[in-house]
Amino acid sequence: MSPSATNLQAGGFTEDAFHHFLKGRDEPSWLVERRREAFARFRAFPWPSGRDEEWRRTDIRALKLDAFAPPAAEQPSAEARAGFDELWGTLSSHYATGMAHINGALAREPDPARLGGAVFADLDRAVRDHPELLDRYLLTQAVTAGDDIFAALHAAFWTSGSLLYVPRGVKIEAPLFSLIGLASGGSVDLSHTLVVLEEGAEATLVRETAGRGGGQTPAFHAGALEVFLAAGARLRLVNIQNWDEATWHFSRERALVGRDAALQWTVGGLGARLAKVNQEVVLTGPGADAQVNGVMFTTGRQHLAYFTRQDHAAHHTTSDLLYKGGLKDRSRIVWKGMIRVEKEAQRTDAYQKNDNLVLSGSARADSIPGLEIEANDVRCTHGATAGRVDEDMIFYAQARGIPREAAVRLIVEGFFADVYDRITLEPVRETLRQTVATKLA
Repeated sequence: MSPSATNLQAGGFTEDAFHHFLKGRDEPSWLVERRREAFARFRAFPWPSGRDEEWRRTDIRALKLDAFAPPAAEQPSAEARAGFDELWGTLSSHYATGMAHINGALAREPDPARLGGAVFADLDRAVRDHPELLDRYLLTQAVTAGDDIFAALHAAFWTSGSLLYVPRGVKIEAPLFSLIGLASGGSVDLSHTLVVLEEGAEATLVRETAGRGGGQTPAFHAGALEVFLAAGARLRLVNIQNWDEATWHFSRERALVGRDAALQWTVGGLGARLAKVNQEVVLTGPGADAQVNGVMFTTGRQHLAYFTRQDHAAHHTTSDLLYKGGLKDRSRIVWKGMIRVEKEAQRTDAYQKNDNLVLSGSARADSIPGLEIEANDVRCTHGATAGRVDEDMIFYAQARGIPREAAVRLIVEGFFADVYDRITLEPVRETLRQTVATKLA
């Protein structure tokens, strides 16, 4: 039997499991039909292999999909919730209000008084409370079941997640946050995040994932993030991935940025055993602007693969991407970037850069920038570097009485400084700094 047949037919995401899953949910017919179509795509996709360009540098043969199943729709235990109390307290002290999902179920809700006219709700409830909104946007335009096998699995089985909807002209001054956690005893998370800002709306959303399984129990996440910005909307979006090192992480993330809208999107790729993330920005209207910031740091045998895409579909649009990665031990980072300029996208201004600092002889960084340009009046540049810590810099520091370990920490801090400087939320900068410092120790 082929690997695809083994994983797709004998696993926890079988046809029987799918029918049982549907029976346990009270959902409208349009959503049920959308799930059925996604499940059919999931069954039809071949299992990824090293022969596929998308997966040539990311080996998932050790992933046993049949070891996982759709999460049970039940409230997390008090013990599971308690494992995230400290992180919840930290987030609550920095941001206005937020929600938490633990082991695939809603654990904490936002304070409605702090939302300033926005809708920030559990996605399962939003299906009932805002059906027209979800019918229009959910898994229809940004992320679809046709993207790949894990997007199809997610579209068929997604459970929980969050909806942020900001009506026309509403400006949410204080940042909101979403915490997604897997505690001991929770092995699967299939949460979905949907963000919709209407014309002239403004908001900030900080989204953080975290694992509390101790790195011992295998866990699986297949998620999606969809963002829709109408004309003149402004969004600061932060997405920090910090699962424990037993978690397989797959995510499709796409933002559609309309006329004169602006997106600042900050990504932290810090956790997981293996992560394969596709992050895309589509500039759909003239004057649209996107800044993308990425911080990655790997240790042990972690493998992070981040594929980014800046798609310019309209004239006079700008994008600016800076990703930086640090690697220790036997870990690996794969970054593959693409700037795509459509024929109509004249006067595009696009930039992408990826730098990697390799801190051991066994770590490896693959950096692959790319351009696809069909317009003739554009400015597009890209670059990528990978190198070790400069021994002359370490010697210079030691000559002034700084121990070698402290010198390396200072060099790493300086390496990430320019991407930190682009992040406008101080708590996010501090979280990334502290996490990198902890992994570096």
